[in-house]
Amino acid sequence: MLLEVKRQIQEIVDRETRAWETKDVDLLLTVMHPDMVWPWPRTPDSQDPMDWELVMGRFDRARWRRALQHIFDSLSMVSNRRITRKIVVSSEGDGAFAVVDVDTLWKKHDGSDLHWKGRACKVYTRVGEEWKMIFQTGLLTYDVR
Repeated sequence: MLLEVKRQIQEIVDRETRAWETKDVDLLLTVMHPDMVWPWPRTPDSQDPMDWELVMGRFDRARWRRALQHIFDSLSMVSNRRITRKIVVSSEGDGAFAVVDVDTLWKKHDGSDLHWKGRACKVYTRVGEEWKMIFQTGLLTYDVR
């Protein structure tokens, strides 16, 4: 069972990656739990949550769709590398998290770069027979040894 749950979580990580790469807002929204809230660090070095912002309040499909579509309309993806470093499943099999290293380079319409680079912790909960992301840390840098 554990391996099957890890496979399901990896599928969600891969689906989210595919959604960013293809600019598919509807596909991206399929990974979100209806109670998701999305805080974000001000900088990749903002390890302390005292320095975080609340980028997106509780999931609202229409509002989140508009915000994500704005990102897709404003940026062109240059590269996108995401590596799943770890998947952990609760002993009850109803919760999980994935540690994902993200290195995504976007080009803004003015020609400048926007670089998303860091490590995220994506937290999932089982809803019936499927998994949904209920929380994610923003991208943070860590001293990896």
